[in-house]
Amino acid sequence: MSKKVAVIAIGGNSLIKDKAHQSVQDQYLAADETAKHIVEMIKEGWDVVIGHGNGPQVGFLLQKAEIAEKTASLSMAPLDVCGAQSQGQIGYQLVQCLQNQMKKAGINKPAACVIEQTIVNKNDPAFQNPTKPIGGFMTEKEAKAKAAELGWTIVEDAGRGWRRVVPSPLPERIVELDAIEALIKAGIIVVSIGGGGIPVIEHEDGTLEGIAAVIDKDFGNSLLAQNLKADMLVISTAVEKVAINFGTPEQKWLDTMTLEEAKAYMAEGIHFKKGSMAPKIQAIINFLEAGGKEAIITNPENILRAIHGETGTRITK
Repeated sequence: MSKKVAVIAIGGNSLIKDKAHQSVQDQYLAADETAKHIVEMIKEGWDVVIGHGNGPQVGFLLQKAEIAEKTASLSMAPLDVCGAQSQGQIGYQLVQCLQNQMKKAGINKPAACVIEQTIVNKNDPAFQNPTKPIGGFMTEKEAKAKAAELGWTIVEDAGRGWRRVVPSPLPERIVELDAIEALIKAGIIVVSIGGGGIPVIEHEDGTLEGIAAVIDKDFGNSLLAQNLKADMLVISTAVEKVAINFGTPEQKWLDTMTLEEAKAYMAEGIHFKKGSMAPKIQAIINFLEAGGKEAIITNPENILRAIHGETGTRITK
């Protein structure tokens, strides 16, 4: 890419602040706040591709489908279809908010959402060990009935009930990469890679088929940044900076980190939680090892300050 390109990964939870703010209007307000900070980057000459999480939104879709199935005998949509629905929903919200914020800023630049599929390996070890909980809680009887009827893998979740778990395979190829790249070259702000992408497998004849799985959105956005040869990968999360020894008396916030330091911290296995910061650090390691220049981790309101080196954690080679 000849332009200054940043891939920005925002969490699905960043659109839902807490349990008291889960409505569509609340999500709009959160998306608008995030869009405002991204537009500040655009004003400074960056072309951006925005990826987003979708965990809470897919959870809502599944729970609504479960209720509809029980009360109206409507069949549930497959998980890959729910992923596509969430990509459309969140993409629409983000694109509209970006358009409105750019208009306020006097920027004449289009934005578009690309519904995106990500190819995963059907032989990925994750398919032998599903770990990602999705959907609502069930009684043991309901869960075992679903397992028998639909082949679900079900687990008991810390005494709160039973839940379905699905695999979380690694992303291998972005199906719509050429379309995303063409839009960026045309000067269009792109929203894509929702939830890490809709997981699909590729058959020997080249045809694709959706599969029940969840891709880590940070790995999906890292792969996109690698493919685009982006200048920067920005991972927007709930904290302003990364800390080592988090939650202990030895906790230390980091302004900078080298690739080798990041790998060493990951190898120690005590600094970053598997379900939160660890995949973000690993996604950045993957990006830098594939030729990426630099990456930043910070919260949405500090994205521009982090770009300027005023806050956030910057990871470089």
